[in-house]
Parts: sequence; C-alpha cells; structure tokens
Amino acid sequence: MKSLFAQLVLALALSRPHPASGATLRSRANKVNAVTLDIVNANLAPDGFMRSTVVANGTYPGPLITATKGDTLQVTVNNKLNDPTMRQSTSLDFDGVFVKTNDSFNEGTPFVTTCPLGPNATFTHTLPLGDQTGTFWYHSQLSVQYVDGLRGPLVIYDPDDPLKDMYDVDDETTIWQVGDWWHNSTLPLLDGYVATGVVPVSDSGTFNGAGRFNGGPEVPFFVQDVQPGKRYRFRIINTSARNVFTMSVDNHNLTIIEADGVATKPMTVDTIEILAGQRYSVVLTADQPVANYWINAPFVGGSPSKNLNQNATLSRAVLRYAGAPAVDPTTPMTTGPENPNALIEANLRPLVAERPPPPDINITLNVVVTDGKAQWNVNNVSYVAPTTPTLVQILNGANSSSDFNITENTFVLPRNKVIQVDFPPNDDDEAHPFHLHGNNFWVIKSNSSSEINEVDPIRRDVSGVGAAGTTLRFVTDNAVGPWFFHCHIFWHMQAGLATVMASGMDTIRQDTNVTPQWEQLCPAYQALPPDLQ
Repeated sequence: MKSLFAQLVLALALSRPHPASGATLRSRANKVNAVTLDIVNANLAPDGFMRSTVVANGTYPGPLITATKGDTLQVTVNNKLNDPTMRQSTSLDFDGVFVKTNDSFNEGTPFVTTCPLGPNATFTHTLPLGDQTGTFWYHSQLSVQYVDGLRGPLVIYDPDDPLKDMYDVDDETTIWQVGDWWHNSTLPLLDGYVATGVVPVSDSGTFNGAGRFNGGPEVPFFVQDVQPGKRYRFRIINTSARNVFTMSVDNHNLTIIEADGVATKPMTVDTIEILAGQRYSVVLTADQPVANYWINAPFVGGSPSKNLNQNATLSRAVLRYAGAPAVDPTTPMTTGPENPNALIEANLRPLVAERPPPPDINITLNVVVTDGKAQWNVNNVSYVAPTTPTLVQILNGANSSSDFNITENTFVLPRNKVIQVDFPPNDDDEAHPFHLHGNNFWVIKSNSSSEINEVDPIRRDVSGVGAAGTTLRFVTDNAVGPWFFHCHIFWHMQAGLATVMASGMDTIRQDTNVTPQWEQLCPAYQALPPDLQ
C-alpha cells in the first residue's frame, strides 16, 4: 500500500499538469480537431488537502485543448463518474465559443440546448470554429459541478494574428489559470447554501492547479520560467465559480491585447481585476534583473471569516528568470502595487473599431436577491431549469414566451434584430459577471464607469453587473438559438440568476439538424434514478 505521503505527492502531480506536458490536445490547421475527454473521479490535492474530485482525464485543471483558426473542434466526452457523494451525470460547455444555429444542439447547456450525459454514456460535440480565435475554456455546466474540478483551458490560435509582432512566446507554457477551490464537495455545499442563503466561501485559490490554505502544507507555487529579454503572451483565465482575482507581477507591466476572444488595442497596466469566466491576454516583457518575482493573484469572494482556511495572500505563483536560483522570491508577499495603474474595463477598445447599430428592442433586467434565501431573481423571476430542454421545446413548436413556464425566464426575440439589455444599478456588494452563451455583446456601458460608448465599445462575453449599472447590446443574426444568459457566479446561477435569450424560432426549426446520439440523451437521462442524475 502506498504511504499517505506518496499518495499526496501523486495527487499534487495530477492536480497541476505542466502546461507543456502531454496533456495538451492539439490540432493541425484547418483540420478536424478530435479530442477525447474522460470525465472521472480522482483523489487530488491542489492545495494540499486530499479530496475526491470530478475532472477531465484525471487532472485539475483539465488538459489544454488547442486549435487553429478555421478548425472544427470535435470533443468526445466519456462519462466515467462513479462517486456517489457527487453528481454522476455531467454536461460540458465551451465558454466563449460561438455556435451556429445548425450546431446549437452541440452547445452543451443542460436543459437549454441538451440533456446531461449520464454515467457510462458518451457524446461528441462538433463545433466548427470559423474565424474565431483567442482564449476560451471549458467546464461542466451542470448545476455547480465544475466547483468539484471539471474545468480546463481552450485556445484557438491565429497564424495571422495582427498583434503577433508584440510577443515572442505564445504556447502551451503561457496559460495562467486561476480559480477558487473548496475542500468539501458540491452537494453538501449546495445544501448549506439552500439552508442558510449564505454563498459558500472557498478554502483557497489555485494558480495553474496549485494553491495553499491557512495551516495547510506548503504546496510548491507554480513557477513560470522566462528568458531575459523575451516578450511573453500570457493568457489569463479565471475559472472560478465565485472569486474575483486581481492579477499583477512585481516590477513588471502587463499590456492587454485580448479580452474574451476579442483583440484589443494594446493597453498597458500593472493590475487586472478579472471576474469569474473572464479571460485576458497580456504581454509581459522580461526586462528586469535576473531574479524571482511574485505573480500576485489575491482574490475576494465572500467574507474570509466564514472560512478560516482562506488566505488570499497565499494565492500566487513565481516568475523565474533563467539563471535565477530555484527558490521563492525573498520579497514580501503583497496583494500587488500600492498605487496601481489598474485596468478599467470601460477604457478597453477593440483592435478594429466597430460602431454598434442602434437597438431595435430594449430589455431591462432587474437583479434582486430574496433576503435570507438561496434565491436570485431577474425581473421577479427565479430561473428553474425545465425538464424538457428549451431547444427541444422550440423544435416541437414553442414560439413565444407564453409557451414556456414562467420560471424558465425565456425571452423570445426575432431574428436579425439588435437587442439592448440594461441592468440598472443595484445595491449588491458583489459584481455579477453576466455571460452570454453562443454569442458575445458590445459593452455599451461598463459597470466600471459612467461612460456610454456607442462608437467603439469592446465586445466580450462576460461583463460585470453591479452598483453602477451595465448596458449590453447584441445582434440576433447568424447565431440565433436558445442561448443561456446567466451570472457566472455559479452559486447564484443555481439559485435562479439566469435567463434564456431565444431568437429566430423558425430558423432554429429550419436549420437545426440534430443527431440520433443527441436525441437519445434526454430519454436516457430521464430514465436514470435520481442518485445517478
């Protein structure tokens, strides 16, 4: 029998696969990128605390999936879950990847575009990537299951990137994934949330699969190796279910060149606040004396007094210049620059300016929590997933909002219209990162500013909704479908903070050609006993 120490060492190794390891799944340009993900239970210890997890291919984070502009992504998901203390069904979503109408059934949102994948079942997602490039990620979309570990990066490279002259290195070794981590599994955590109305507070934060908590073992920090003089494109992904991370690197600037898969005009800052689900690409020049430098990744997400394991200052990594000793930096662990030149989202501009068309339809979404309960409401409705997915209902003839249960909070929109969504200011102390599936939106008014930009706003697929108010705008053109629009704090999403934006109903029925494999998912899932769902 292995010693406890040997088991912990093995668990740590699986928790943090090196970005350059064989875990990377790569395609060739303009080819079908065939990837297999086995969803399994594994005993891992990302922050030194051993627990059973739900992960892809046995690691946390899951393997990096790479593709090239123009590829078709073909991901086969094999559900091999068997731990009865957690959900044994699953469903995979590819955050930020556009989905055409005819492929909407491949999108992966349970009870919106599909049914969950039961134990011992297999499903293949086929997603033509078209001209889309940038930084994305995948995760379980079923309830709060990705809190148990099912999350990983996805990068679509552009051989003709118009900003490629700004960096020398951009590969599988330059992915930075930060995320919140819990020692308990999601079923008891969710039960506690329902009982108290208090969102669970994480035990720790992880950086590329490594973290620490108060009183826990000194898990080695992730080390980012750099060569003096080289310029690196680091792709930062916040894979959290709640926490907001603030990223900085001691003595170094960060030049932003991408937000959520959209190239931006270069903007140099030294601090970036990144909400759950958001992604940024930054260029860092290794122009400082050879040494070790802290990469700071402190986070907020609820009161640390509710979980004494939490110490956000321990959330970090090491930037190590070639020639520096293999030791941690000797400088203090801080939360970042004292007087930061911080990113303000409203100041982001797309590399190619695009004036958004004026809105045809205006929707106002008021976000309110029910005091003392695990219940969030959008326009006085708390979203409850239907038993029959939205897409199935549309294919069967649903044509207006009245054809759906009121708790499905489904907005039926015409095709080829410009939709503006206004979130009025609210008094919640936590910004809600609202995410649109299948499409993205212009940020006409960011929660970070009072400015209204109808000339050259950034497009992205996750933006904060909070005290200052937010205005978003999107078009129901070639990407019509039933797209989930929800808070990416997944505890809030599970508590009802979600809607469905369903557009082009006739087009969906005309263009969607589902496969027999997809048609079998709902009958198979509904036949499962509750403990296997």
